[in-house]
Amino acid sequence: MSGHSKWSTIKYKKGAADAKRGKIFTKLIKEITLAARLGGGDIEGNARLRQAIAVAKAENMPKDNIERAVKKGSGDLEGGAAYEEIVYEGYGPGGVAVLIEVMTDNKNRTVSEIRHIFSKHGGNLGENGCVAWIFEKKGSIIFNKDAIAEDRLMELALEAGAEDVLDQESEYEVITELGTFEDVRSAMDAAGVSYLLAEIGMIPQNTVKLEEDKAGQMLKLMEQMEDNDDVQNVYANFDIPDEIMEKLN
Repeated sequence: MSGHSKWSTIKYKKGAADAKRGKIFTKLIKEITLAARLGGGDIEGNARLRQAIAVAKAENMPKDNIERAVKKGSGDLEGGAAYEEIVYEGYGPGGVAVLIEVMTDNKNRTVSEIRHIFSKHGGNLGENGCVAWIFEKKGSIIFNKDAIAEDRLMELALEAGAEDVLDQESEYEVITELGTFEDVRSAMDAAGVSYLLAEIGMIPQNTVKLEEDKAGQMLKLMEQMEDNDDVQNVYANFDIPDEIMEKLN
């Protein structure tokens, strides 16, 4: 299964079982605050803020937390650090392309930590542009295979404007353009079809297949990147067969 959908599913299942909700909330508050600072506090005119709030609500973030983050970003409430958005690129075990989106108030600290995580797990930090060309921003909606038949999913997704429906071994993944993401998700909600998660992210155009030893290293790298307080999102183009994933888990 490709790195994007597999890692998204791992995070979903892991997040439901562990005690990291505070860390998730911290990252979402950063995103809401910056989105409001860049595009204003009106969700109707700020697509990035609208998406950030939708994700926060899906994670059951309290309404007061969301409103406070919006007010801090739009300047209606004082306080909060001045965050800077940076994208780092590099290579994981086996030459896997890794793209890391961070939001930081200390760039020197963050790049040092990112470089350390890469080197600790068989990778290396690269130059700007070294892997970004492999990824494209798309919408992604992931379904358990027992939630809907493939033909029915294909019919609903394509009628709503989806770009493709992928068979990812144990899940289906619907890919959309940015402009049709909300339409497709709404169509699934209207049809009563449950999905594991729906998100906008960077999807790789090609993948690197990993054997068990490299796969273990790669998953540890991804997990440690995700655990870093400054990292918002991590994307990679690894491909790990389900049987290897089951052994590693």
